[in-house]
Amino acid sequence: MSAFWESLWLALRSVARSGLRSTLTVLGVLIGVAAVVTVVALGESARDQVASQIQSLGSNLIYIFNAEGEGQARANERAGHRLSVSDAEAIRREVPGLRAITVYSSTKAEVVSDFESASVDIVGADQDYVTVRGYGIESGRDLSQSEVDAKAKVCLLGQTAAQKLFGQSDPVGYSLRIGRHRFEVIGVLSKKGQSPFGSDQDDRIVMPIGSWHARVSPGHDRKVDIIIASAPDAASVPGLRDQMDQVMLEQRRAGPDGKRDYRLLTQDTFRKSEEEIYQVLSVVLVSIAAISLFVGGVGVMNILLVSVTERRREIGTRLAVGARAWDIRWQFLAEAITLTCLGGLLGLALALAGLELLERQLGWSLALPLSAVGAALGTSVLLGLGFGFWPAERAARLDPIEALRHE
Repeated sequence: MSAFWESLWLALRSVARSGLRSTLTVLGVLIGVAAVVTVVALGESARDQVASQIQSLGSNLIYIFNAEGEGQARANERAGHRLSVSDAEAIRREVPGLRAITVYSSTKAEVVSDFESASVDIVGADQDYVTVRGYGIESGRDLSQSEVDAKAKVCLLGQTAAQKLFGQSDPVGYSLRIGRHRFEVIGVLSKKGQSPFGSDQDDRIVMPIGSWHARVSPGHDRKVDIIIASAPDAASVPGLRDQMDQVMLEQRRAGPDGKRDYRLLTQDTFRKSEEEIYQVLSVVLVSIAAISLFVGGVGVMNILLVSVTERRREIGTRLAVGARAWDIRWQFLAEAITLTCLGGLLGLALALAGLELLERQLGWSLALPLSAVGAALGTSVLLGLGFGFWPAERAARLDPIEALRHE
């Protein structure tokens, strides 16, 4: 153990003696470690953020979209093959295991209240929209079945839309105008935040789908953009998805080429896509950071090779008075590990400062994972061992007599 502490002491003295050179050498490792730790922390935070946004859409959701592609969508519309309220009603009748099912259509429109006017998303839905999407009712009440059937001129407001149109006032009981029609505000939805697709889920007005067809976007004749169903739990999603697919095939039939004119997706699809994107980005960013670490490691090797040449006489003296080759080898390995660990600790400090700054800018919660700290310190030690081995081996193999002759 005394040999270990002696080698460590010699390593620290050597690093301190070459202050400027050691600082420049440490810089490469510092930047690499800071980059790796920041990338890992950002990646974890981004993953949590997107997962939270996907969850904000609702729980255990199954989506039915119109067929992919603009050309296909136009062909479907001309042929009358777009999704309709009838499709949702058929699924509601024939797939009893669903928790709830709703329809969704939206358009942007200018809305005028007694206080302000603003451009807001107008959503046509039914009485199950709030349940499926997992909204709460902040004030007032939800849409009723009778209001949906009667195409009543009532609506619900999201938090952002309510603030735009009514400021801090409670909008329940007031009316607003869309085009030439007035709608009574019967409820305010709870806050949702941003969706994974970048839209504000609170900047919307929700009304009965029939009223939306008749007064906001006439001419669509019960056609809808999306049908959304909610399963009771995650385990039942695959089975219910297959049942919904069967009902849709009976309703619409596949084309002669066997292609469906609709798409069925679940929340797992979004999660998998997010995971794939995260993995690709992580590999790219960590690879860039790894290059910086490699450059830092080469710098450590370079300074140690120079140090071996400059200190040949010192090495020869130690060998002549009884030091073993292992002592010399460990001395230079200790110097390499000291340099890389110093860079790792400073890199962690820099990463913490960077994450604090990013947290303020992005508004995310950026915690430094313990795995990232362990990886940073472990990488620093491995860098020291890997890039310090050759110089250490070279020093240990010096001939004492030849080394003592060196001036």
